[in-house]
Parts: sequence; structure tokens; C-alpha cells
Amino acid sequence: MTAPLRAGLIGLGVMGRNHARVLAGLDGVDLVGVVDPAGQPDGAPHGVPLLASLADLLDLGIDYAVVACPTALHEEIGLALADAGVGALIEKPLAESVEAAERLVKSFESRGLVAGVGHIERYNPALQSMRARLEAGELGDVFQVVTRRQGPFPHRIADVGVVKDLATHDIDLTAWVTGQDYVSVCAHTVARSGRPHEDMVAAVGRLTDGSMVNHLVNWLSPLKERTTVVTGERGCFVADTLTADLTFYANGELSTEWEALRAFRGVSEGDMIRYAIPKREPLLVEHERFRDAVVAGSAGSAGSAVGGDIVTLRQGLRTVEVSAAVLESARLGETVSLPASGVLGAV
Repeated sequence: MTAPLRAGLIGLGVMGRNHARVLAGLDGVDLVGVVDPAGQPDGAPHGVPLLASLADLLDLGIDYAVVACPTALHEEIGLALADAGVGALIEKPLAESVEAAERLVKSFESRGLVAGVGHIERYNPALQSMRARLEAGELGDVFQVVTRRQGPFPHRIADVGVVKDLATHDIDLTAWVTGQDYVSVCAHTVARSGRPHEDMVAAVGRLTDGSMVNHLVNWLSPLKERTTVVTGERGCFVADTLTADLTFYANGELSTEWEALRAFRGVSEGDMIRYAIPKREPLLVEHERFRDAVVAGSAGSAGSAVGGDIVTLRQGLRTVEVSAAVLESARLGETVSLPASGVLGAV
């Protein structure tokens, strides 16, 4: 019988407590320690020691760690884990800058360590089903991807704005479900809540296949919304990631006898289908995939298999690059082109 993997957790905030809950019950894994100098003694799962430093955690001997501390600390913690020969699942975004993300990629890759990024939306049942259907050609050519991610401001976020905290979800999931890379972005941001960072962004982008992307993200709405709409030649898919529902709106077949309208090649309303899909907790699936990657000793490939394996550091780096381009576009007031990355959302 194979001994369980020994895992550690860095950060016991809101997301960290969710990671602790899942890790404490994850088959094949023992959560051996949690690092959070400011954490409450009762914040860690029962029987798991709350530690003051990463050094204390490394002294326990771990196979991998989950990094759920503030984004500004990702590079420091990640590099220390890599130096110790320990794999890591790092919460999104990978790092607060492109340069920091590049250093993390180099550090883990040069040592052959398994490392990934916690872009949890990839494991949402609605988006996994959507991606499988897009790969099967059910929508035909894709014309447009529209995402809306809005809701009240979460006071726990203090170190980044809405682009790095929330829009990174939409950037990653768009590249992943379509298998395409970003070519250009044009964005506008505003800061209305009195914080030093932006709290609303509207962005338009173009992907390598020519399809259009629209992202609306904010912390200024009392309406909480998490919607992804993909429109193509046969209709559109609508994924609600709050409820994990996926709906298909088909283009209908409707002839007209009105001569003046016959020249207009539009679409009409057809059938609507809401798919019945299994709904497992995305965070649990994310941890299962990462555990399996550690056991296999390789990050593998997030290729044609539905859901992929894990979100690689290079994919996380690309999302940081696109988010930086969004902020640069808003600052300059012009469209920003992105160089080819060689890393598509599906690779």
C-alpha cells in the first residue's frame, strides 16, 4: 500500500480555509501542517498544527504545498518551495507581475518539480461540459466569447485590483475552453470605491482564430453574476458557474415570405436545452488532479482530455501576461498587441 502524500498549506484566509477543508478529507493525502503567522489557533483542521513559518513546515517533510497567501507573497514562497525541492499548487494569479511569474516558472521547471496554478474555473462542471462540446464541434465555428463577472467588493482583497483578482479567471477560462490564445486587448478601468486599485474593467480582445472576446468584471454591483456565453455558427452556449448550469440556444430554421427580408442572413430563435451534468465541487476536483500529477511525478498536459490535468505554470504565466496587457491598455488608452506565447489554453 502506497503511503499518503504529505501536504502543507500556506495561508489560512478565506480561500486557505477552503483548501484546508478539502485537503483534510482528500484520499491519498495527509495535511501535516498549516503556515499562517496571523492565523487563529482553531483555524486549522482538527489535529493539524498551525505553524509560524515556512521553515517549520519544511522541517516536517512535505511532498507538496498549496500556496494560498496574498499574491504579493507568491514569488517569495514559491521560490523557497522550489529551492527545497517541493512541488506547489499556487493560487491564482501566479504572481503579481510578469517578471515574478517568469522567475517562478524557471525555478520549478529547472528542477523538474510538479507545480500548477489554482485557476478553479477550469474545474467547474458547466465549463468542462462546454469545452467538451466545443471540442466536438457542436457549435461550429466560434464567433465570440463574452464573460460577465461582477458582484460586491470582498473586503479580504487588499493587494491587487479587479483585473488580477477576478479577470484572470475569465482570461484563463476563455483561452482554455476555446483552445485559442489572445492576440490583442483593449480595455478601460475605473476606481470608484476609494481603493488604490481598479474595481471595474471592460475589455475587448481578439483570439488567434479571429474570434472576439468581451470581459466585464467589477466589484461595484449588488448583483453577483458569473456567466460565460460562447456564440458560434449553430447557436450559443451559456454557462452559469454559480449554479454550474450549461444551456444551449440553437439557431432556428425559419423561412419568410417577406421579400424585403430575404436578403438579410440572420438567425432566429430555435430550441433551448439545459443539460443535466454531474456537479462535483470544483475545488475538490482541482485537488484530485494535482494529487494525481504529484503521484505521476509530472505536470502532464492539459490537452484533449476534458478538464486537462493541471493548470501549468506556463499557462498561469500567460494569464499574467494578458492581465498586464489589459492594465497597460487601460493606462495608455489604446489597443495592446500580445506576442505569441506558444502556450494555448488547451495545451
